[in-house]
Amino acid sequence: MRRAGDRVPIPLAVLAALGAAFFILPLVGLLARAPWPTAWSELTSSEALTALRLSIVCSLASTAVALVLGFPLAWVYARAAFPGRNLLRALTTLPMVLPPVVGGVALLFALGRRGLVGQWLDQLFGVRLPFTVAGVVVAETFVAMPFLILTVEAGLRGMDRRFEDAARTLGANRWTVLRRVTLPMVAPSLFAGAVLCWARALGEFGATITFAGNFPGRTQTMPLAVYVALETGRRARSS
Repeated sequence: MRRAGDRVPIPLAVLAALGAAFFILPLVGLLARAPWPTAWSELTSSEALTALRLSIVCSLASTAVALVLGFPLAWVYARAAFPGRNLLRALTTLPMVLPPVVGGVALLFALGRRGLVGQWLDQLFGVRLPFTVAGVVVAETFVAMPFLILTVEAGLRGMDRRFEDAARTLGANRWTVLRRVTLPMVAPSLFAGAVLCWARALGEFGATITFAGNFPGRTQTMPLAVYVALETGRRARSS
């Protein structure tokens, strides 16, 4: 029989309502103050469409990079034991708590033209990441990949490893087990982590503007374009 919903205690219901209002009221305020008469023309302008296209392309690219690099790292965290694993995991999740601008500065110190690695990329290969589209992808990957790693690591730790053991007993090698058993079993976690990673990359602002700049048509993503539009409108109202 289907169980009826539990009766919610009044104090819990009040707190839950306040929690919901905390998220709903800002959205209502945004909808109430949005410039609806000019919204369509602004959203379909060439600058907005270019920024939107760049945001989608770069966020998808950063998600792809995070999947390629993040899944192996999550597997190592979940399955391998080595000295310093906890420290490395903490460093991996550090971009989640760092101010995004600080993350962008860290990327400049590491991958800038005079950075620890960036100077060698420039001298040996002529690769310059700051203030380029590739720099946007790097900045978004840096702040978004921890979300995928943590989600996939939790999925790997929570799966029943007896299925992998059974596959090995039947003669499957490690790559077959990974492809036919492990990946299908952690697919929901992998998908959830990829969605979180993509959403974080799509909304990234601080690291992008610091490491890749805010050049319209080149590195200006949608969050940066929205910021410029708000600042322009604020200056126009105050003048």
